[in-house]
Amino acid sequence: MRKIMACLDVGTDTVKLVVGEIVKKKLNILAVAEAPSNGVKEGIVEDANALIEPLKSVIQKGEEVIGLPIHQMIVSVPATNASYSVVMGNIKINNEGFLIDGKDIIHVIQKAVKSAKNDNLEYISMIPTSFALDDNRVVKDPKGLTSKTLSVRGVMVSAPKKNIYPILACLEKLGVDVVDIALSAIGDYFEYKTKEYDKDVGVVINLGEETTTMAVFNKGVLTNSKVLNLGGKNIDNDISFIYKVPLNTAKEIKENFALAHKNMAQASDVIETMNKSSKVININQFEISEVVMSRLLEILNITKKEINSLTKKEISYIIFTGGLTEFKDFNLTLQEVYGNDVVIGKIMEIGVRNNKYSSCLGLLKYYSYNARLKDKDYSMFSIEEQQELSGTILTEENDSIMGKLFGYIFNG
Repeated sequence: MRKIMACLDVGTDTVKLVVGEIVKKKLNILAVAEAPSNGVKEGIVEDANALIEPLKSVIQKGEEVIGLPIHQMIVSVPATNASYSVVMGNIKINNEGFLIDGKDIIHVIQKAVKSAKNDNLEYISMIPTSFALDDNRVVKDPKGLTSKTLSVRGVMVSAPKKNIYPILACLEKLGVDVVDIALSAIGDYFEYKTKEYDKDVGVVINLGEETTTMAVFNKGVLTNSKVLNLGGKNIDNDISFIYKVPLNTAKEIKENFALAHKNMAQASDVIETMNKSSKVININQFEISEVVMSRLLEILNITKKEINSLTKKEISYIIFTGGLTEFKDFNLTLQEVYGNDVVIGKIMEIGVRNNKYSSCLGLLKYYSYNARLKDKDYSMFSIEEQQELSGTILTEENDSIMGKLFGYIFNG
C-alpha cells in the first residue's frame, strides 16, 4: 500500500496544505496548495465561518493536482498555552508467546493518557520516551519482543479546546476527517531532526506572521513551548506607520524590496509608491532595511531571553524556521544576536523549499513514524484510488468530532 497523507497548517496569514507519500522513510511531495487565511488571529481561529472558504480553496487546489478527492488529513494546531505532563502506563501482554505487537503499544499508550486526563484541556498527543519490559529492559520500540508486561513512559501534550475545536468543526463541514492532530512545533522538529539532535537538548524557533513559537526538545521529545505574539506583521506595522502606507503595501515592500540587514542594502536603490494620502513617495532600500532590521533584532533578542525561562538544561542546538527566516540576509541579522551557534532550517523536499512549510512537512514524517511504531498501514486513499492516482500523477469512537479523531488515532 502506498503511504499517502495530507497535512493542513492554518496560519494567520496563509492556509497551507501538503500531500505527501512516504517511500522508504523518505517524503515525496505530491501536491502543495495555499490560500490567504481569514478568521485567524495569532494562530487561533476566531471566526470559523470566515475560515471555511480558505480551507475549501486549498483542498480544491490539492485535489486538482492529484486528481482525487481529499477526505482525510492531519492537522497542525498552535502551541499557545499548551501543557506537558509526564505520564506512565502499564499493561499485561496476553498474546501467544507474549509477543508484543502494535496493538499492545496502542493499548499501553491509551492507559498512560487516561491516567492523566485533564477536563480543562484537550488531549493532543502522547510522545513515548521509552518502553519497559518485565526483565527490566528499556527500549524505544518493543514490537517483536517478548514480555509478560509492557510499560510506557512519555510526555502527554494537551492544549485549550479553542486551539483545536474550531478547525475540526470547519473541516467536518467540508466533509474532511481529521486522522491526527499535533502541535506545529513537533512538525518543525521532525522536518529537521537528526540522530544527533535526538541525543541532545535543543530549541526550535518558528518565526511566523503574527507569532513566534519556541519549543524545547529533550532527546527528540517536546517538553516545553511558548508562543510570543511577535512576527512579520510587526514589521509591516512599522513600515506602515513610518511611511504612512497601507498595510498591504507595507507587506509587499517588505517581501519584495527590503532586506533583513542594512549592510547589503543600497541607498541608491529606490522604489516609488503611494501613501495613505494618495501622495507619491520614494523609499530607498537602506532606510527601509534599517526599519526591518531594528524590529528583527528586537524579536530575536526576546527569543534569546525566553530560552532561559523554557529550560535550565544546557542547549546543544538552536534551529530557526518559519516564513520570516526566508527574508533575504536574515542570516546576517541572526548572527548579530546569536553568533554562529545557530542553524537556519533548510527544507530539502523538491517543490516546497520554503521554511513556511516546515510544520506540514514534519508532521507528515511524524505521522509516518507513529504509524510504524504502532505497526499500522495508512493512506488517505483506497487501493483502487491509489491505482487511479498512479495513473494520473506522472510528474473511542462516537459522533463527536473528537470521538472520530480518537477512533483514528487509537484504532485506525
